[in-house]
Amino acid sequence: MAYETVLIVEDERDILNLISYNLRKAGYRTRGVTSGEEGMALLLEEQPDLVMLDLMLPGMDGFQVCREMKANKKLKDIPVIMLTAKTEDSDVVSGLEVGADDYITKPFSPKVVVARVRTVLRRMRNEKLKVENDKILIHGIEIDSGRHEVFCDGKLVDLSATEFLILSFLASNPGWVFSRSQIITAVKGEDYPVTERSVDVQILGIRKKLGEYGDNIVTIRGVGYKMKADST
Repeated sequence: MAYETVLIVEDERDILNLISYNLRKAGYRTRGVTSGEEGMALLLEEQPDLVMLDLMLPGMDGFQVCREMKANKKLKDIPVIMLTAKTEDSDVVSGLEVGADDYITKPFSPKVVVARVRTVLRRMRNEKLKVENDKILIHGIEIDSGRHEVFCDGKLVDLSATEFLILSFLASNPGWVFSRSQIITAVKGEDYPVTERSVDVQILGIRKKLGEYGDNIVTIRGVGYKMKADST
């Protein structure tokens, strides 16, 4: 069986080796580099299945690496797990805003690292297994789950993986109101350690990218969000 490859971009060699050792022990292939520049070069050359990315790198930092990944058609669908010593909401939110899928704060348990990698990769595999013609059409928004694409009146909208999942979830249940925690559970699974503030950031990003169509995602004060019911 071919196991997935994880690229680790971490400037602290001891941490890089610790992560690599535990992931290899769990059956994954690993590649490790200590700078953002090396990480981007290897990404373009090999295109791994997942990237573990330290945010505080010398030179080209993790935010810039993630931003460039998500702007590249060949790399934008590769999931990113951030590694950071910072625990403030603002740091997590900033990472999610540039397209990261998950985050782990230092110090961490090797078991947590393996579990997060396994969860993210399983979710990506499940997405790829969706039926090709599985589409949702609502308010002029077309969501193609098989191709992982969104169109507004025929114009392609570039969403991150998490933004796509949130939009698909809300559009699949028009008229229903969901709390932030329900949205997290629906797209990330039970007991996923992400702040409710990060959901607000993702919704804001979706609305901005959808333009006028984003008005169909409604904030229900004190509760959460919903997609307007289609009146047609």
